[in-house]
Amino acid sequence: MSKTQLFDLDGKIAFVSGASRGIGEAIAKLLAQQGAHVIVSSRKIDGCQHVADAIIADGGKATAIACHIGEMEQITQVFAGIREQFGRLDILVNNAATNPQFCNVLDTDLGAFQKTVDVNIRGYFFMSVEAGKLMRENGGGSIINVASINGISPGHFQGIYSVTKAAVINMTKVFAKECAQFGIRCNALLPGLTDTKFASALVKNDSILKVALQQIPLKRVAAPDEMAGAVLYLASDASSYTTGVSLNVDGGFLS
Repeated sequence: MSKTQLFDLDGKIAFVSGASRGIGEAIAKLLAQQGAHVIVSSRKIDGCQHVADAIIADGGKATAIACHIGEMEQITQVFAGIREQFGRLDILVNNAATNPQFCNVLDTDLGAFQKTVDVNIRGYFFMSVEAGKLMRENGGGSIINVASINGISPGHFQGIYSVTKAAVINMTKVFAKECAQFGIRCNALLPGLTDTKFASALVKNDSILKVALQQIPLKRVAAPDEMAGAVLYLASDASSYTTGVSLNVDGGFLS
């Protein structure tokens, strides 16, 4: 029996935001291992270049591009560059996100509120719009939004973050319905508690972690690599009839 080609991404151009570390880095490296030319992106070019260099050293193809998705001008500039350099985009992984405040919802700061909305909702939305335009011109593509289990079950002291992630889940359905006619699929990944710098306030706090693990049937925190396989499925032909889905990868938390 020959090996499956369902997960082959040879010739595909993929953009991964928030790819300088954590879940984004793991996704970028796996997509590259499967043959995609990965555009590694985050706010700071140094971290992106480090990951891109590691991909290239491993025999893959990668380009580092800085982009703060909370800044509309940067989104516009980046997609102009992608159009000029590659002429196409096949896969977009919206992974960059922010969660600047850990407090009771009544103590939400307006600045933190606006920053979270600008990145997690507006950023994802217009990254998807720009990617979708390129995909429409080239016969289709796959958009994957990294949401969160907090979009279904709000996280303690993570009010506005949870609200934005719920919006991402609905946004995924909007793009899935309206872009299917262009051959564009849109799905969401809902990670559970994962050992990243982003989640360090939860993972590194023993009392919080103990309570969290009691709610996770698998009784452990995920590694970033454990999120990447689900994204590969959603990015590849293996999921050719899958769109509008929110895929929980949470150790059973939401079950």
